[in-house]
Amino acid sequence: MIGEQAMTVTRRMTRNGIFGAAALSLLLTLPGCISLGAKVPDQLMTLTPDVSASAGSVASGTLADAIAVIDPGTPRELDVQRIPVQVNDTEIAYLKDATWVEKPARLFRRLLSETIRAGGTRLVIGGADEQYAAATKLTGQLLAMGYDARTQSVVVRFEAVLARPGGKIATRRFESEIAGVAPKAQYVGPALNEAANDVAAQVAEWVG
Repeated sequence: MIGEQAMTVTRRMTRNGIFGAAALSLLLTLPGCISLGAKVPDQLMTLTPDVSASAGSVASGTLADAIAVIDPGTPRELDVQRIPVQVNDTEIAYLKDATWVEKPARLFRRLLSETIRAGGTRLVIGGADEQYAAATKLTGQLLAMGYDARTQSVVVRFEAVLARPGGKIATRRFESEIAGVAPKAQYVGPALNEAANDVAAQVAEWVG
């Protein structure tokens, strides 16, 4: 009886080993059908400011003088690291081979901060705690930062909200559009950077 049980266990182990080896062999021959991790894109895109505070420049003041730039809100299509494409009035796709290094809201906030700081007239702070203590706050909604297939153009649209001391609030919509852009990442990326810098410069001038 013990010998028969031993033989049964041995047969099961052998059978399991054969099945395991066969499964492993199948996985190794199908690399295009499975993924053991997220595919790393060939390149990542970011926003680069046209103007920047010079090295060694110093800004000082109090929280009463400071302005805090806070991440803007975004619609769902911009809450990813992809570039949305407006196909028609009701359909949105994403541009092939185009991936931001971070979500657009954070990239645009940093671009705004650097553009305002480069103006040299405002103390810009962005720490997690300090930004809410600043007397003046700039936020809003990043409504569009993508490609419009209907007009072959890139569009950046920002609804700014500026909260000043004393409870005063001002809003203004800014937009930049660059037409004649081919629907490829190598053209759309630089065009979006140009349009975003244009909007940031408009906002910086408005903020003062």
